[in-house]
Amino acid sequence: MHRRAEQVDKTRQRIVEATVELHGSAGPAATTIAAIADLAGVTRLTVYRHFPDEAALFDACSTHWLSRQQLPDPGTWSQIGDPAARLRAGLADLYRFYRAGAGMLTHIYRDFAALPEAYQQRLRDQDTHLRDLLAAPFGGDGDQQRHRRAVIGHATSFWTWRSLCLDQGLTDTEAVGAMTSMVLAVPQAEPAQ
Repeated sequence: MHRRAEQVDKTRQRIVEATVELHGSAGPAATTIAAIADLAGVTRLTVYRHFPDEAALFDACSTHWLSRQQLPDPGTWSQIGDPAARLRAGLADLYRFYRAGAGMLTHIYRDFAALPEAYQQRLRDQDTHLRDLLAAPFGGDGDQQRHRRAVIGHATSFWTWRSLCLDQGLTDTEAVGAMTSMVLAVPQAEPAQ
């Protein structure tokens, strides 16, 4: 009985690892159950026995991949009261994470529409939370806050990091400096006429 449970666990782990590999190389939208089964050395029915739906398989894949990453630590940033210092620390932490996971994250964000809805919502909520955490210590009136939050949202985007660092060749430190300067340059709102 114990041996059977071990085999089941090993099979499940092979399926999860195959899914992670395919999501990281082809992306979620191009990953099929047949390809997962083939790479894991099991049948499609075995995949479905372990993961009855796409959401369960995606959750297991995500959990496994994230467990191997050094995740950003927003709790540490929130302890920094100075707005510019918090922004620099947060962006540096995010950009480090983006660089380490660039292959997988490119596929995840590229295939966003193909992800299970619950996971899409989690990513949107996480992006909003990070933006709001970095914007919190900044002052300003309503329009200035709205503009600054928009610029911070742009700065925290994976696609912004990818464009600046992978496409344009900036280092993470240079990208943090550029985005911090952009946020700090948000002008006071013009008075209404």
